[in-house]
Amino acid sequence: MLKIQRTTVKKSERALLLRNGDFDRVLHSGTHWLFAGLDQLRVESFALEQPAFTHALADYLMAREPEVVAAEFVRVELAENEVGLRSENGVLVEILPPGTRRLYWKGQVEVTVQVIDLNAGPELPAALVARLTQPQLRHRTVTGLAGLLQVQVPESSCALMTVDGKVERLLPAGAYAFWKYGRTVAVELVDLRLQSVEVSGQDIMTRDKVGLRINLCATFRYTDVLRAWSQLQKPAEHLYRELQFALRAAVGTRTLDELLENKTVIDEVVNAHMAAKLAPYGIALESAGVKDIVLPGDMKAILTQVVQAEKQAQANVIRRREETAATRSLLNTAKVMEDNPVALRMKELETLERVAERIDKISVVGGLDQVLNGLVKLR
Repeated sequence: MLKIQRTTVKKSERALLLRNGDFDRVLHSGTHWLFAGLDQLRVESFALEQPAFTHALADYLMAREPEVVAAEFVRVELAENEVGLRSENGVLVEILPPGTRRLYWKGQVEVTVQVIDLNAGPELPAALVARLTQPQLRHRTVTGLAGLLQVQVPESSCALMTVDGKVERLLPAGAYAFWKYGRTVAVELVDLRLQSVEVSGQDIMTRDKVGLRINLCATFRYTDVLRAWSQLQKPAEHLYRELQFALRAAVGTRTLDELLENKTVIDEVVNAHMAAKLAPYGIALESAGVKDIVLPGDMKAILTQVVQAEKQAQANVIRRREETAATRSLLNTAKVMEDNPVALRMKELETLERVAERIDKISVVGGLDQVLNGLVKLR
């Protein structure tokens, strides 16, 4: 039985006419009378507001229907070394990876694809980076960003860029993006400001076999980042190990008494050691100092006893010296009185005055001479 089928395509749509499951033609907007005959017809509609043509016939159309593709679609075929930037009505919406083969409907949405050659280098142009790093200015996010490495280098920092394990260059502060297709791109941020490192809990034995626990604090900065990372795998760890070696060299070659007498000797030795060790690697040690030295419990008790004994001995020396000075003064006074009766009399009066200060009432009999001669009656 012969059949005629009526179908309507909206102005915002396109449709594919399939005859017995195979592609027949593209139907534009309007009413269509389709002569089926003995065949089976099927019409599949596509909304033009979604321009991507995702259909099993896409590869067939690109291979066997070039005229239809040229008339109805925007054709995208990327090589293995190419990336596509797809825009809709002038707005970037998607990054197409290498090897992409797609069709996009022409009509309602203007689709354009910018092809970029990956052989030109991994870094994206600054204008494109600005478009990618301002998502707040767009109504829809860009898809396909998995193939990009986006880097934001803050001020007072820099970034070390490596491609396939090889150091390429140093990135100053700013925004960057790199293609990851066909290569391994890595970026490590480096702080150029003054940094600190703590070397804590170092158990070190002095030359006289006394175990100490020392905590050290140091500050450093990078003077040549490329040199540091080209020669050292992890510069901060190398700095930490060298500080440990310097600390052991300063403490292990000196006795406890030497360290206690000159507490700055450790700082001086560590700074001198580090200046020679770090100069070839582009790292400068700004300062290094011992925060505290922790003695063992028994050593603390011994030192306390030593200090107490020293202070006691010093006190005894001072006491003996004062007693000797007092005795010498008394001897000198006695000699003066022996040769001078007037001075002896004045000393007696002074003694009487001192005694009178402690007595309420004194009765004198026989005149004042009797007081001096011992005839004093106290009540």
